[in-house]
Amino acid sequence: MSDSNNQGTSDLWGGRFTEATDSFVQRFTASHTFDRQFAAEDIQGSRAHADMLAKVGVLSPEELESIHSGLDQVAQEIIDGGFEWHTEREDVHMNIEARLTEIVGAAGKKLHTGRSRNDQVATDIRLWLRTATDTALDEITRLQKGIVGLAAAHTDTIMPGFTHLQVAQPVTFGHHLLAWNEMLDRDWSRFYDCRRRMNRCPLGAAALAGTTFPIDRYMTARALGFDGPTLNSLDSVADRDFAIEFCAAAALLITHLSRMAEELVLWTSAQFDFIDIPDRFCTGSSIMPQKKNPDVPELVRGKTGRVNGHLMALLTLMKSQPLAYNKDNQEDKEPIFDCVQTVLDCVRAFADMVPACRPKAENMRSAALTGFATATDLADYLVRKGLPFRDAHEVVGKAVAHCVSAGCNLEDLELHTLRQFNDVIEGDVFDILTLEGSVAARDHIGGTAPRQVATAAASAMAHLEARSV
Repeated sequence: MSDSNNQGTSDLWGGRFTEATDSFVQRFTASHTFDRQFAAEDIQGSRAHADMLAKVGVLSPEELESIHSGLDQVAQEIIDGGFEWHTEREDVHMNIEARLTEIVGAAGKKLHTGRSRNDQVATDIRLWLRTATDTALDEITRLQKGIVGLAAAHTDTIMPGFTHLQVAQPVTFGHHLLAWNEMLDRDWSRFYDCRRRMNRCPLGAAALAGTTFPIDRYMTARALGFDGPTLNSLDSVADRDFAIEFCAAAALLITHLSRMAEELVLWTSAQFDFIDIPDRFCTGSSIMPQKKNPDVPELVRGKTGRVNGHLMALLTLMKSQPLAYNKDNQEDKEPIFDCVQTVLDCVRAFADMVPACRPKAENMRSAALTGFATATDLADYLVRKGLPFRDAHEVVGKAVAHCVSAGCNLEDLELHTLRQFNDVIEGDVFDILTLEGSVAARDHIGGTAPRQVATAAASAMAHLEARSV
């Protein structure tokens, strides 16, 4: 049936109908314009299904050989761009099956024995999304390696740590980068768990109740690389929770990337001037020749809403569907496709860009000297001298107020001035009022002491290398 015959009814399901499908309805309900992205997975699933049908005696060896040869031709036509997609055939499955039947004849009509488009599309999505998940896992790992490598090179590069975007305490740049790595490590584990749950094969569930044919679902599951078949035919075709879970993991990942992006944008500003992003990841201004805009992190930050929106769309899509399959689920494809493309592009961009960024150590250190970053160290010092913490907090607050009035920092004060606030202060106080002394004092697991950062970076890299094997 040609695409120009808009009043036609599909040869693959039209037997029950007494009038043709309206041409607008054909276009409205068709999905081949986007689900053709599953073509390779659909053919992969058809090959496994055909092999299984031959094993249980539904197909003869000659029919099996003919089907494989025909699927080879269909696959090549799609790759070469010569495949003709027909709207009246609705979707990727019926387009491929119809073309296969044109090539091989009656054997092509037997291929759909023991399956339905419902379990077919559920299988295709899992195969496609499984590959996307593997790519996400690899790209997150690549980004982590770049971040950890940069952290290892800057275990003692001091910068201000912030709360409320106000200078809080000094930390090292390496320590800050390893915080990013921890976020990404959790993201990786979420995708890993998601992949494990999605890796069950729905093929053989048929429309919703299974099939009367003596199929071997374990055979098709093994052939397609699944851990095993799904265990309930209704659930197999009815739910898209595995796709929602992927989008949830993607939303968390891109939220973390967005937070990193925000810091990169701040750090490249003239007001911070903490890092330099290579020119290849930036653009200029059409009117202001001095501008170097951090477009890549800004765009990643902007795309976060897009991925979050796809997650909400899929949750809303599923929320009121009764079992089993409903046409609503045709609307799952485009959000999934765009979510995958967007999040993979973003993590790839960061994996290329972040390791190439260069910190400006002197500017970072100068910024850490402002805002009384060592005030907490002075309070801790007083506690070790015997003061209750709340009393120490009050003493340091008064010292800071004096510095604000005098226009100086705590480390600038003379010993006799410091002793005016509390006479337990001795000359050793200046050991902890320095930035180096402050970061070195946090010498415990998870702390910002350079020794701890170096150990943490080495451990993180060993973990990532082991994961890659």
